[in-house]
Amino acid sequence: MHGEERGCCDNGILSAIGMRCARERYRALWIFAPSIIAFIIAIWVARVPIENTWEDVAYTIVSSAERAYQYGSRHFDAVAHTDLYDIDRAEYFYGEVMKLDPAHKYVRHQRARIAFLEGQFPAALALINAQIELFGTTTPSSHYVRGLVLGFMERYKEAASSFETYLEHYPNNWAAVNDYAWVLLKDGRSEDALAILEQLLNKKQENAWLLNSAAITAYEVGDLQKAREYIQRAHVLVQGVTRDMWLIAYPGNDPRVAEEGIAALRTSVEDNMHAIDEQKEINELQLL
Repeated sequence: MHGEERGCCDNGILSAIGMRCARERYRALWIFAPSIIAFIIAIWVARVPIENTWEDVAYTIVSSAERAYQYGSRHFDAVAHTDLYDIDRAEYFYGEVMKLDPAHKYVRHQRARIAFLEGQFPAALALINAQIELFGTTTPSSHYVRGLVLGFMERYKEAASSFETYLEHYPNNWAAVNDYAWVLLKDGRSEDALAILEQLLNKKQENAWLLNSAAITAYEVGDLQKAREYIQRAHVLVQGVTRDMWLIAYPGNDPRVAEEGIAALRTSVEDNMHAIDEQKEINELQLL
């Protein structure tokens, strides 16, 4: 204890007066205990991660674009920081990055992803267009995001072009190939869609998503035998899709909907299997 800081227990010697002070402190703590307990319970019920508090304190002390981007990315990472996932908090910190460093290389890309997940497609497109205008192909994933946004806006030809730009850099990214095939199929180019899916499947990059898409495109092309082969393989693999696999396939999505997403994928495979089998039976009856 510093020399100037003396109370009931000078120099740490517990005298009779000191004992009385100790009892008074204990009594005071006991009086405030219910409030302390209520505060702790309130925090637990609200499930406010203590990490958020530390972030707020640290960011108040040192506000920088680097720190804001780090915090934003932490809250937007459903794989490495599942418990901290908070898209609103991520958007807040990315907004701070824009204020502090408008020329940041990735902040528009990240904000476009968030706008896309929230269904704000025009805002997402404006952000990702600005990103590409500033950084071109030095951020190839931005062209992937642009392809997704345009696809959901039903601008399929433009979406296909963006996917093609991305795939020039990462031709074996199965998720990009799958999404590229989706926009080709929606644009009426089912044969092209099947060709790019099979190109990847021939490289032994099989998973439930690719096989389900291949089954759908083969069905659209009219090759029911091939469609049935693909959907049967998809049905086997979809049973083993885990939460982590789903989160990796859909980066940035809320981890709390992972189980719902897996169920939707399984339902899709089941429905496609029934549709293909029914069409096969109809074709066989027509041949009788």
